[in-house]
Amino acid sequence: MNETRAITIFVRAAALGSLRRAAVDQGISPQAASHAVMQLEKELGVRLFHRTTRRLSLTEEGQRLFDSVKPALAVLASALDEVRRSKAEVGGPLRISAPRSLGVQVLWPYIEAFQQLYPEVQIDAMFDDRFTDLVTDRADVGFRAGPPPSAGSIARRLLPIQLIVCASKDYIARHGAPQTIDELAQHRCTGYRRANTGKLAQWQFRVGEETVYRDVPAVLCVNDTEAEAHAVLAGLGIGQLGSFDATPHIRSGKLVPLLTQHVAEYGAAYIYYGHRTEQPLRVRTFIDFMIERVADNRNFFLDPAELQVVQPRKRGRGARVRG
Repeated sequence: MNETRAITIFVRAAALGSLRRAAVDQGISPQAASHAVMQLEKELGVRLFHRTTRRLSLTEEGQRLFDSVKPALAVLASALDEVRRSKAEVGGPLRISAPRSLGVQVLWPYIEAFQQLYPEVQIDAMFDDRFTDLVTDRADVGFRAGPPPSAGSIARRLLPIQLIVCASKDYIARHGAPQTIDELAQHRCTGYRRANTGKLAQWQFRVGEETVYRDVPAVLCVNDTEAEAHAVLAGLGIGQLGSFDATPHIRSGKLVPLLTQHVAEYGAAYIYYGHRTEQPLRVRTFIDFMIERVADNRNFFLDPAELQVVQPRKRGRGARVRG
């Protein structure tokens, strides 16, 4: 027996004074309502109603049960209504998980815009470069940079992540530019230490149809992509930066892309989430908002034409730096 269902029918019958009216109220047959109350009486071992052909009234035990459970059912009904309203109102808590590099460089302006548009949503954003998942982070929506999220969630590809070797004009003026991958060993280079493994990331290059990996010695190593971009901007070395870090500075002329024929892609940026039918409206609205603004947004990667640039030559050979 579903005791909660039976108690609900009992309370409605007591309040309305009729099992038939309680059945209509609950959307069930009179026979089902009568059977539920009889089963409840059998389970409790007491009679709850005095029944006549024309009248239904509570016994003393029935009145005590009615007085005890009616407030609790009202609280339960209120809680259920609040959950139902969450699917119709853009308001309430929203927990977001993303890598710091992606969250700060790409997502944050749009998160701010969403907050301004929907001020009733309380956003809790967690930026961490370790690989995690929705369950671990207790998040409603997650973002991932690199390989796609594991099975168990819905993932939507947002952006390609290009790995672009670049340097400042100042660095090139002082040290020249590498013409081949092997020549990187003769230059000062920066490095990125992965947060999830603590290991120095290998540089990746596209050679023909393949992706090759190289261990490039670093004169400066950091575990933050934004800090590495600042080091390259400062002329401290050549770096291989993610496209969302490098693209704005390349387009502004602050950085020069190098070895563009070997630009590789490090997977992509993804948004991922649970099944949409089970989500509150605030979560579905945020997902649609971010996809509309971020998916294939050319502010965060270079198109093929931009990669077909004249490469600066080695220092001392009449090089002309693009600017």
